[in-house]
Amino acid sequence: MSETSQLVGHARENFGKGAARKLRAAGQTPAVVYGHGTDPIHVAVDTHPLSLIIRQANALIELDVAGEKQLVLVKDVQKDPVRQIIEHVDLIVIKQGETVEVEVRVHVTGESFSGTNALQELNSLHLSAPAASIPDSVEVSVEGLEEGAQIHAGDIELPEGATLLGDPEQLVVNIVVPRGTAEDEDEAAEAAE
Repeated sequence: MSETSQLVGHARENFGKGAARKLRAAGQTPAVVYGHGTDPIHVAVDTHPLSLIIRQANALIELDVAGEKQLVLVKDVQKDPVRQIIEHVDLIVIKQGETVEVEVRVHVTGESFSGTNALQELNSLHLSAPAASIPDSVEVSVEGLEEGAQIHAGDIELPEGATLLGDPEQLVVNIVVPRGTAEDEDEAAEAAE
């Protein structure tokens, strides 16, 4: 579970490309805060702390705008495709105890049976989780699994309070014997004779 990060926002009154460029030159990033039927709030936040926060998936942020604090999640990040600078961020307001839909990374642990490979077919799961305790990742153990074993999304043990929103039959990990093993070479030699 990730910790809540602190971020200070300053209300923006100038809009458009020129105003956004001036903000970015001053080390600020334009952002908009919306959700729960409230009017969107246009703010500017310090770029450096923001860039550290968005490195974490589903980071929970306590945003302070003119002394008023609210919990927000990063909904969308727009980056310059060449320079990779953050151009704009959408933040969505959440309430304590609320559940949110998130993509959570799948982390495969352990070693499958000797001579087999664990192929990860799915990198993330679509979950509904409490906003205050969004998991950083979901672990899947392949320890000792033999050829032909498969782990589907519905087989994965999820953290408390989280529920799977995607297809439970979706393949996450497949245990296979790699092509080109000694047995395959022997069979190919016999077929050639």
